Amino acid sequence: MIDNTSAKLSRLGRAIALMMVVFMVLISLPAWGQISDSVAVSDVVGDQKVLTLTEALDVALANNSEIKRSLLSLKNADEQVRIAWSDVLPDVSASATYTRNLEIPVNFVPAQFFDPDAPAGELVPLQFGTDNNWQGGLSVNQTLFRGEAFVGIGSSKVFKAVQAENLRATAQQVVTQTRVAYYNVLVAKEQLRLQKAAIERLEKNLKENKARQKAGLVDEYNVLQVQVQLSNQRPQLTQAKYAVDEAYRELAVVLGIPLGLEFMVKGDLNNFDITAQEATDKVNENIKKVDKMTPYQYSKQPPIEDRVSDMRGDIRILEKRNELKIQEMKAIKSRFLPTLSANYNLNWTASQAGNPVFFGTEDSRARSQTVGLTLSLPIFQGFERSANLSIAQIEKKDLEEQKRSALRSAENEIQSAREDLDQAIETAPAREKALQLAQEGYDRARARLENGLGSQLDVANAELQLREAEANYAQMVFNYLSAKAQYDQAVGMVPFVDEELPKLND
Repeated sequence: MIDNTSAKLSRLGRAIALMMVVFMVLISLPAWGQISDSVAVSDVVGDQKVLTLTEALDVALANNSEIKRSLLSLKNADEQVRIAWSDVLPDVSASATYTRNLEIPVNFVPAQFFDPDAPAGELVPLQFGTDNNWQGGLSVNQTLFRGEAFVGIGSSKVFKAVQAENLRATAQQVVTQTRVAYYNVLVAKEQLRLQKAAIERLEKNLKENKARQKAGLVDEYNVLQVQVQLSNQRPQLTQAKYAVDEAYRELAVVLGIPLGLEFMVKGDLNNFDITAQEATDKVNENIKKVDKMTPYQYSKQPPIEDRVSDMRGDIRILEKRNELKIQEMKAIKSRFLPTLSANYNLNWTASQAGNPVFFGTEDSRARSQTVGLTLSLPIFQGFERSANLSIAQIEKKDLEEQKRSALRSAENEIQSAREDLDQAIETAPAREKALQLAQEGYDRARARLENGLGSQLDVANAELQLREAEANYAQMVFNYLSAKAQYDQAVGMVPFVDEELPKLND
């Protein structure tokens, strides 16, 4: 009967060990895919080396260093979850030792043990032990109840949720930065184009005035006026060229690509209609697509602060951190509870004389098994636990105050972005009308000069007004697109973020 019980316990021990090994292998599998490989911008722009706004956003989400760091933090959170699980999974260990007695140990015992007639106090040497000794065993310890360990599993999952929200908030910020940097390149290119156009017009006027001077229609002073204007414009052209280079470098930094990589962005601010539902020019289709991903209607509708806590990354991070603090408080409270654990031990011992045979023979080998329970109840451990609980409660209140402050800031950011958008929309008709009138005035001034009815000063003034109108319109479009990007981030509905993040985490 004893042998049957021992055999059953032995089989039970081997089964438990096998199940634990399989379970550990299963939970060691990654919870989500490896971090996305970087995207080479040369593969995106193609042979023409032209980068659209949507392509720029894809590159930024794959290459930006802050995105990659957030992904690493998320992967680290996965490992924290596995660590938390290790506190409630069985602890399985095995050991084996072998001892070779080169000389059998000798102990001295009273001689009367062997000869009752021996004198009292007489000792005789006696050898104890064998040449070869083996010991081996398998030990399994399982936590049956430890409150802090079970709470730690939930805390680790909340910690991972915090890192996931941090990734989302970082992606929102990176997408917004990419949009603004992309628009900065467009407005810098527009300024450069306007400077080139202004110089071309002045050079054309200078050529025509020189011809009129030779014909006796104008004097030398009119030619000198144009030459002065041309000399004043050339340094501004140089500044505009450097501004374009700087804007491209800033965009490359946000995209996470080499600064020396050459590419062009696609878009034309002077042909962008901010009030139209569709792009009026094919070159602006990508910009209009991103602009319309988050709806915005110019009206006196109430602000949408009620959506702030649901969508904004910073608010959601604070909410998750508050949940994490609640888990921490539960863990501290669980330290007042008892812990219960079970253990199982399976041991073998063997002794053998002469040449060693692995773990001896059946006659010189013995086995033993034990099963036990351990209950531990913490009675008094000083004031550390109560103090830690008070600290956690204070920190939770601080998080709640941070959330209230963040909500106020969010409301202000939304309202500011709305005002910037409304201002751009309200001024758009006037800017467009001014551009049309300036172009018409410039054409008329040139026609009057060619017919001898006007002066060179009239043409110069008309050219200055046209250039100012073009610059103002492009700046108005830039202000609108930048405000729209800030508005999307303020309400927490940033294009490409919630669509792309599942792909990054698969």
